[in-house]
Amino acid sequence: MTLSIVRKNSTHHEPRKTGVQPTFLIIHFTESRDAADPDGYFMATRQRSDGARVSAHYLIDIDGAITQYVDEQNRAWHAGLSEWGGVSDINTHSIGIELVNGGPTYGYTDFADAQIDALIALSKDILTRHNIPAHHVLAHSDIAPGRKIDPDYKFPWRTLAAAGVGSWPQPVQADFNEAAMLLRDEAKLKQALVTYGYNPGLDLPVLVKEFQRHFQPEAFTAQPSYAGRANDETALRLSALLRQKLAMTP
Repeated sequence: MTLSIVRKNSTHHEPRKTGVQPTFLIIHFTESRDAADPDGYFMATRQRSDGARVSAHYLIDIDGAITQYVDEQNRAWHAGLSEWGGVSDINTHSIGIELVNGGPTYGYTDFADAQIDALIALSKDILTRHNIPAHHVLAHSDIAPGRKIDPDYKFPWRTLAAAGVGSWPQPVQADFNEAAMLLRDEAKLKQALVTYGYNPGLDLPVLVKEFQRHFQPEAFTAQPSYAGRANDETALRLSALLRQKLAMTP
């Protein structure tokens, strides 16, 4: 897919700290009716109700149109208060992509094929240029558990991983034994989530819920929902992801 990117110059950015290169790719949704609101916030033609000044490096509309607002070498303001793997200044270490979607406020719909195709093409380009590992392709909800939910449980993480963007659990036999051990001990379950990257300062149900939002979306669509409560599949997928991360980490 040939990338066609429209360039706009947001003033909402600053230099990254000296020598810092992006090592995370963070995916968001806009929770807006269309692209007009985020575009206005990024370009300072609209004022957010909380007064915050925000930006992202890229915005992808429903039809797959890509707009760049901040150069990748600069620090955009998309992550807010967040943490992953002990890194607390995610904005300095990341590239942020916003996807136009109504979210729960305006009707959370499935992400359009054209939008996801554009995201995959853009992300693969970014990951290659910056050598960002698969396990550092994250949701806003991963880095800000309990505070943010985007891009939420309808986002097709499995599809992205199959295309070479991000991680998806691929359990092997050894993971079943590890998963059983994790389910027997809440302290070990939490430590496994923290080892994967989640914030150790938050309670276990919060971490489980955000893990499921990314890696076990059926927890939210089941009747009744079991989001926030770990089951065999939660532990199995976590065990697989930890093993996969270890295999990719130098």
